[in-house]
Amino acid sequence: MGVPHPIPYQGSKRGLARTIISCFPQDAARLVELFAGSAAVSLAAAYYGKAKSFLLNDLNQALVNLWDEIINRPNSIASTYEKLWTAQMGQERDYYDFVRAQFNQTQRADYLLYLLARCVKASVRYNANGEFNQSPDNRRKGARPDTMRESIVGASRLLNGKTALSSVDYRQVVTQVTPSDIVYMDPPYQGVCANRDPRYIEGLSFDGLVETLDDLNVKRISFILSYDGRTGVKVFGQFLPKSLGLTRIELDAGPSSQATLLGRAANTVESLYLSPALVARIGQVPMPKPKNYHYQQPLFEAAR
Repeated sequence: MGVPHPIPYQGSKRGLARTIISCFPQDAARLVELFAGSAAVSLAAAYYGKAKSFLLNDLNQALVNLWDEIINRPNSIASTYEKLWTAQMGQERDYYDFVRAQFNQTQRADYLLYLLARCVKASVRYNANGEFNQSPDNRRKGARPDTMRESIVGASRLLNGKTALSSVDYRQVVTQVTPSDIVYMDPPYQGVCANRDPRYIEGLSFDGLVETLDDLNVKRISFILSYDGRTGVKVFGQFLPKSLGLTRIELDAGPSSQATLLGRAANTVESLYLSPALVARIGQVPMPKPKNYHYQQPLFEAAR
């Protein structure tokens, strides 16, 4: 079935994961995802044998609890999802609202999985109180139980027995990484929203991130960072400082859904930053050319 993806998540690196892991060193002992989300990069790395063990961290405790169920109790979470999916029939909108209210009270993993499968464009939204408040896509009922079970069981087979989970500030996790690890970061992008980004329970300080990256450089940690991007000529967020010495790659992520809605044709281009330690470790910057991706020239440039 290819790489399984049980958690639908807008902004997931599912489409770019194979390109990202092509930048991994051959001797990576552990992959550490600091902002795990749908864990698309870890799933791809496990599927293609690019890391031996994994640490998934996300500040969203409910999401980490869902990953715990998927990895360690796959048949149980698949069965409870099936019960929820079946119970909605004939009352899909009201049932979604009921499950959403129950999730905000209980934080149950199966409720979150159902909401992610049903919400508009798999787009997670939280209000200022940290409550899930995205509306349902009334045209769809979510992944069928047999499809969801296959994805859950597949993900469990890839990650079970070799994955640790945590839900703490990413700066706590980086104190534990070693030069033998590969660290992947996909934090909230700066400039996507004017104020607080409703896709995330908590925002991210640009200065704090830069300080953390500088510390990782001092420790000679191999890391990859997905951070800023652009749609056409519109740039989201400022570039990371040149003083960090990062190698920046632009990846074409395909047509922008927002631009399409506005009647414009524009692709989303995402930035991928490679640390100096990683570039030294792999010997050269790879030139990945996966099918269906078009790269802007020049592909590789120093961070501005």
